[in-house]
Amino acid sequence: MNSDEKEDCECAPPQAETSPAGGPDREYEDPEIENPEASRMKRAAAKHLIERYYHQLTEGCGNDSCSNPWCASSIGFYRLDNNTAAVKALELYKFNAKLCDPHPSKKGTASAYLESSAQSNSACSNTKMNHKDVNSVRENFKDVNYLTEEKVYEILGICGEKEDYSPLIRVIGRVFSSAEGLVQSFRRSKPHTKEELKSLQGKDEDKDEDEKEAAACSATAMEEDSPASSSSSRLGEAPAGDNDVQRLAPDEVSVDIEAVRRVYERLLSNDKIEAAFLNALVYLSPNVECDLTYHNVYSRDPNYLNLFVIVMENKNLHSPEYLEIALPQFCKAMSKLPLPAQAKLTRLWSHYSADQIRRMVETFQQLITYKVISNEFNSRNLVNDDDSVVASTKCLKIVYYANVLGGDLDMEHNEDEDEEPIPESSELTLQELLGEERRNKKGPRVDPLETELGIRTNDCRRPLIPFEEFVNEPLNEVLEMDKDYTFFKVETENKFSFMTCPFILNAVTKNLGLYYDNRIRMYSERRITVLYSLVQGQQLNPYLRLKVRRDHIIDDALVRLEMIAMENPADLKKQLYVEFEGEQGVDEGGVSKEFFQLVVEEIFNPDIGMFTYDERTKLFWFNPSSLENEGQYTLIGIVLGLAIYNNCILDVHFPMVVYRKLMGKKGTLRDLADSNPVLFQSLKELLEYEGSVEDDMMITFQISQTDLFGNPLMYDLRENGDKIPVTNENRKEFVAQYADYMLNKSVEKQFKAFRRGFHMVTNESPLKYLFRPEEIELLICGSRNLDFLALEETTEYDGGYNRDSRIIKEFWETLHSFGEDQKRLFLQFTTGTDRAPVGGLGKLKMIIAKNGPDTDRLPTSHTCFNVLLLPEYSNTEKLRERLLKAITYAKGFGML
Repeated sequence: MNSDEKEDCECAPPQAETSPAGGPDREYEDPEIENPEASRMKRAAAKHLIERYYHQLTEGCGNDSCSNPWCASSIGFYRLDNNTAAVKALELYKFNAKLCDPHPSKKGTASAYLESSAQSNSACSNTKMNHKDVNSVRENFKDVNYLTEEKVYEILGICGEKEDYSPLIRVIGRVFSSAEGLVQSFRRSKPHTKEELKSLQGKDEDKDEDEKEAAACSATAMEEDSPASSSSSRLGEAPAGDNDVQRLAPDEVSVDIEAVRRVYERLLSNDKIEAAFLNALVYLSPNVECDLTYHNVYSRDPNYLNLFVIVMENKNLHSPEYLEIALPQFCKAMSKLPLPAQAKLTRLWSHYSADQIRRMVETFQQLITYKVISNEFNSRNLVNDDDSVVASTKCLKIVYYANVLGGDLDMEHNEDEDEEPIPESSELTLQELLGEERRNKKGPRVDPLETELGIRTNDCRRPLIPFEEFVNEPLNEVLEMDKDYTFFKVETENKFSFMTCPFILNAVTKNLGLYYDNRIRMYSERRITVLYSLVQGQQLNPYLRLKVRRDHIIDDALVRLEMIAMENPADLKKQLYVEFEGEQGVDEGGVSKEFFQLVVEEIFNPDIGMFTYDERTKLFWFNPSSLENEGQYTLIGIVLGLAIYNNCILDVHFPMVVYRKLMGKKGTLRDLADSNPVLFQSLKELLEYEGSVEDDMMITFQISQTDLFGNPLMYDLRENGDKIPVTNENRKEFVAQYADYMLNKSVEKQFKAFRRGFHMVTNESPLKYLFRPEEIELLICGSRNLDFLALEETTEYDGGYNRDSRIIKEFWETLHSFGEDQKRLFLQFTTGTDRAPVGGLGKLKMIIAKNGPDTDRLPTSHTCFNVLLLPEYSNTEKLRERLLKAITYAKGFGML
């Protein structure tokens, strides 16, 4: 390219911007109009005009007698804020409004802008710009279209000397409002590249400018017309790393993050400069959203991710100024990132510190909370329809998985899948005929980002920050879970379900979603059964009926469940209906609660020998030498699954490793800490021992256990383990194999059968998708903390009683005076279980109803509905005596 061609390349846009009359010339004609380069130049010309309109609206032309109604210098002009001025500038450009010539007295941005244009036009005719012109352009920094740390400090220094930061504010506004400029800013540079850039700053400024301009035009001619490639600087210094995208690691970006942080640290202390970042983000976000939605920009330029990295480093994003417009718009843009971009951002942020992750979490959480509190969401105005809340939740998901990926991961120890598939219902063909084909037959749903990253939440033993910090309580309070569950099952693109982001939901909300899923499945099974009976002429049996004798509850229940599991496992998903032989109780939920309570007491009786009990930890564990067959453990798993499915709480005491294993993870050394703390401490001391393990401890790779009858059993962790001593070199292997044997291999048969039974009931449930292991324990066992003050606050009254009734006040005084065991007996008597539900006793809807005047009769209860029938006793002593007798000797059901 010769000198004239080079200058035409740089100066053609300004020539096309202004007509001889001083107005903008919209008819930019070019014989090569279809050329991408010509198209780029035309866009640059339009951008230049819009900027002139913007400066005219914000700063004016400097002429005090200006008559242009769209000029800030005209009399009676109403001052506009920056956001309004930007919108107005676009409107003025569309209808070709008048542009003022700068007044000679005007020293602001508009005149400087035109001076730079005039200098460019002069360069076209005079072939070369002189030193004075170059310095004039650089003092106003109109040629800076992307930023580096050094350039920011240079501009900051010049502005500091003049005590005028407006040039820096304009540069920040220009670069940070441009996706192209921001993508190219703060690139990481190799050391030799920096030296080369320094060497380019030679003694001859003119020669230096010519070489840079030639390089810029040559690069533009060769590059495609993409947002990244079309944004080379007017200084001609193409940022380093443009061609290094493919050489970056999956968790790397080309932006210098530390440089960005240092720049923010220097600039955000100035209020005016901070306002420039805010206004630029408002202008930037809609353009970025459009690029990602319609132009597939990330696939063409992976460096586009840089702008999200840069913006998220702004520590003031959570401040009130951003919450109204800027941050919601940015979240909408960020939520449009394609899955590979989200995964790369996740991998990058996983290297951040816990404090940095927490800052980003707080940013998105504050936006969600602000939007929830400032709007009145209800069943007609769903929070699911609020774009800002939905977008920020999607952004929070990226941070959530970064928190998981950056935590303490255990990717290796995974349980083997069941060798035998769980048998399908024999009614499946009929279901298909009736349009009732089962969803999720291939297993529970998996989040696409999990699949892209190759991790699961359960792989994380300890995240960077606690999972609880991702829960947003105000959102949980306004979420209409029945509607949200519908959106979750339908999976439409235009309706968002927060169940797809379970990390933001608390255990109570997720439990409600699981309840809806279970109930709908029960109703579906009931409907299918009715239709099946009509077609086949068989007896109608819409419930899972269990008729048991109290004295033989295990034999009756397990034999019946075993028959159902063999003949038609789909019946396990019907609603459970329990009947105790010889008793009149109708099962509306309360009878089932007692059934589960009695079954659990029998199953975990140490005398049966299926489980061992540790007196120190008060926990049960599978007996590796049990005489029971695998089928018995399968039935125990079915009982546990039925309890979850029918929303019943069980009084079981397993270590956490059991729930981790149910979720697909094997037990490791750290799981011994709660299941066998004595052994854990011994193995830990072995690992930390500083002396000679072989000489001082004299242990081998053979370990011993005792069976059900106290006889010692030897097991080799390695072949010929009794001949292999444990040394300082192989002790880690010994400890890992010892823990693996105790938690996995020794109980492999028992646990696989137990897990198989559990999955017979829950295989189609979103249980695994929604809950973490510790939440599964809460779901099965309920809360161990009994807050009776919270129960008092939520209790309702009926039959003439109210909160201020004498008997009610005496009742609560009496109940609060009970000991812990007596309080549990009261819960058992009233609700059918002595455990609090998920969320605590405050979530238990208990009703106290009047049951006649003073009498000698005992209080009674409807455990199905958590109703206590309380006579109006004459005094506190009688109330206490009657109540204690009722809860102490309560057993069995009768009809009132």
